Amino acid sequence: MVIYFLRHANAGERKFSPAQDDKRPIDQLGIEQSHSVGRALASMKVRVDSLITSPLLRASQTAAIVSEELGREEKVTTDAALRPEATYEDFLQLVTRHYRQKAIMVVGHNPNLSEFLNKFLSPTGAPLIDLKKGAIAKVEKDGRRPPQLKWLLTAKLIRSLQEASAKSSRPKTVLK
Repeated sequence: MVIYFLRHANAGERKFSPAQDDKRPIDQLGIEQSHSVGRALASMKVRVDSLITSPLLRASQTAAIVSEELGREEKVTTDAALRPEATYEDFLQLVTRHYRQKAIMVVGHNPNLSEFLNKFLSPTGAPLIDLKKGAIAKVEKDGRRPPQLKWLLTAKLIRSLQEASAKSSRPKTVLK
């Protein structure tokens, strides 16, 4: 099984009221980050059987844009196991519910999404990876071996690579 861990894109400042914060949308930078991540994943030919998101607006908006870029809009579902207050046990139950699928993408929040990733990779759960907004990690889990981190991309790295690929990477030379 492959699990893609995607932290929601930029959404501005936190609201003091939890009810208001649940409805906080991604901002313009977050929209750009979501499209960039989705395009990068599409260019890498990433395919997911299910795209599962936290029910909070900023996560569901990120998931919808990435899903659109992947051409999988109908596949987005919500799950409370990805809410900010969800536990690692909630996350493991989500994974168990989807164990027959080859690849899933989970879209959530920090600090718990980074915690889920770290605990999934290591029994100690040492905080080695901190998913920044718009970052995505690919983890492969084979029944016989422990989960393995295959790659991690930040939104900043994706943007830099996309900008560089839009320009010629070869230096200009003058022929005389």
